[in-house]
This record gives sequence, C-alpha cells and structure tokens, in this order.
Amino acid sequence: MGRRFVFCVGQLVRKHTTRPASPTRVTLVETDEGRHHDPPRAPGCLSDQRDHHSLAPVQGAKHQDEGETMIRFEQTFTNFLLHHQERHNRTYHFLILMDALISSAKHIEHYYLTGALKGNLGLAGNVNVQGEDVLRMDQIAHEIAIHYLRVSGRVVHAISEESEKIIPINTEGGRYFVYFDPLDGSSNVPHGLPVGFLFGIAKRNLEGPEDGHLRAGKDYIAAGMFVIPTGTFTLALKDAGTWRFHIDETMEFLKPTRMILPEDSKDWELSFNVANRYTYAERVQDWIEQNERKYAFRYLGALAGDFHRILSNGGIFMYPAIVNHPNPEKNKAQGKIRLMYEAAVVAFMCREAGGTAVDETGTPILDIQPKEPHQRTALYVGSKPLVNDIARVLLC
Repeated sequence: MGRRFVFCVGQLVRKHTTRPASPTRVTLVETDEGRHHDPPRAPGCLSDQRDHHSLAPVQGAKHQDEGETMIRFEQTFTNFLLHHQERHNRTYHFLILMDALISSAKHIEHYYLTGALKGNLGLAGNVNVQGEDVLRMDQIAHEIAIHYLRVSGRVVHAISEESEKIIPINTEGGRYFVYFDPLDGSSNVPHGLPVGFLFGIAKRNLEGPEDGHLRAGKDYIAAGMFVIPTGTFTLALKDAGTWRFHIDETMEFLKPTRMILPEDSKDWELSFNVANRYTYAERVQDWIEQNERKYAFRYLGALAGDFHRILSNGGIFMYPAIVNHPNPEKNKAQGKIRLMYEAAVVAFMCREAGGTAVDETGTPILDIQPKEPHQRTALYVGSKPLVNDIARVLLC
C-alpha cells in the first residue's frame, strides 16, 4: 500500500491508499526564511515559530526522482498576530479590528483592479476637505473602510481623508481610534499605478473617562499600509517591530518578515518630487545639491509606495514645505502631508524599523500634538543618518 499525504489545519496526516501507477514523492523541507520573532509553539502547528522554520524547498536542493514534489508552508498573518497577542497577554479585540482593515484593503484592491471595466476610475464631481478633486475610487475606498470599521464594533471614532468631520462609530463600546487615508496617491489611479491604504491606531483610555482627543503619533499602538494592487501589507506594532506580509493566491497575507532599515548606504535612495525642488527653502535645496549624487533617486508619487521602497533599501523620503513657489498662493509653508493619517503613520512604522522622521522645524513627527484632524506637515522620514543630517540643517 502507498501513502498519500493530507494536509489540514497545520497538521500532517498520513492516509493509506492504493499505490498509484506513477507514485509521487512529497518532500517537506525546513528553511529559516522570513522568520524573525519568538512566540511559543501553537498546538498542531507544522512549524515552530521559535526556530522560524517554514516548510519550503531549499535553494539548490535536487529532486531524488521525477515524481518528487516540494510543498511550501508560510505563517499566516492571523497566526502571527494571535501569537503576538498571546505573548503580550492581550485581548482578541485588536484581531477583530485588524480583520476589518484587511477586509477593507482586499475589497479596495478588487474595485481598483476592476475599476476600468466598471467605470470607477474617473472623477466623482466633488472636492474633499483639502480642496482636492475626489475620484470615484476615493469615495469607494472610504465607504468600504467605514463599513468594515463599523461592523467590527471596536472603533470609537475614525478620521478619514475623505471626511471633513470626525466619524463617530461606537462611542460607548469601542476601544480604538482609527485614522486613515483610504486611497493614498489617488492621482495614480487613472494610470493603473500603485496606491496605498494607510492607517494609524490608538487606544481609548480604559482606566477612566475618555475625552476623544486627537492622538499624537507617539500614542499610536499600531500603524500600517497596504500597497495596492501589489499585494503587500506592512504593519508596525508598538515596541514590537515593523513586519511585511505578502498575499497569496487564496488572498491570505503570509510570511511575516521583519523590516529593519539597512545600515549600509550602498542601496539608499532619495525620494522627493523633483518638480518642486526649487520651491523648497534654500537650505533644503542646498542639502539636496550636496547629497543627490550619492544615492539613487526614486519617486512614485504615492507616499505608501515610496516609503515601501525606503523600508526595503534605506534612504530618505522628503516632502518639504513649499515656500518659494513663483505663485505665492501655491506656497505651503506648513507642508502638504496630512499629519495624523499619513506622516504619523509612516513615522511610526519607520521608528519600529530603526529610523526616524521630522518636520520642517526638525521636530520629531511622532511628538507633534494634532490640533485638528486634517492638519498638514512637512515630512522627512527614513534612515537615521540622513534624517538627522537634514534635521541639523533645518534647525539652523
């Protein structure tokens, strides 16, 4: 009798069947790829998180016969987060919230991928609170996110780029505040280029009265971004690192990989809107002139996509204040990036990956206390040596 392998819920079960005419050999190979944290082993799991083993083919491994098959298993995001919550003796509420955000991202990506066919890539015919033209996809993404946040039952209130006012959701029973940009870089949408879904999460006061005040980035407990439609998701957890996940063909986010900004500067990148460089303060222009030949230049036009590269390669993303525009009415001395759901989100992720972020005055982004939901700021975020260097220039 031959043996057939049946895989279910992380367990390996052997079932005896009649030997097939051409037997297939299944080989399970352990590797150390993509594992960086140290939770306890869960009952019934094939792989031990402590060893960070996954069942995967080893590069260069040779099949012993033509019928040999390699099977690869990766840790799911849900499993990763369950271990995190268990390890820190935390509740399931955060898992429910994250499920809502992941469901939002998947549905936004679906509408983005089918937008051209369904006529959803054009203008909606109105402007948002920032005075920007709103695309149909902006509205769709916003409505999707609010729906899933609402049905989660875990959100006190939310702040969205697409809503002028704070959105009350579950003011009595909610536990979290969510600040999000449902479609970062939406000017890329008509061209089929990547966009982002950015979010920051803060927790309500569970020990006493809650006044619903706007939280500074240093008070976030998590922040993350989905780069759509690339299938990548990055999540930073307070004092627990920044982690990247990739989506598979079953629409599961898998393979937690800890992101740490590289110290070696050989792959560092500069990312900024070169069309605006002569509108920046002279000291910023001088810094660019002195440094631009040292590093590669990349700019996508969507904060999520540009910061995604910085997390991988190191360097700095900059959106300086505009103070020297030929048309003074277009100057933005306070900066253009929204503080709560853009700048603070990437600054939080960057800190957990070993980097830092400052504004036009050299003040750490995470220390800025918001005064209103859609407050703007300049942003310099990335590897500490570069950000600290330009911060010294800004402080002069």
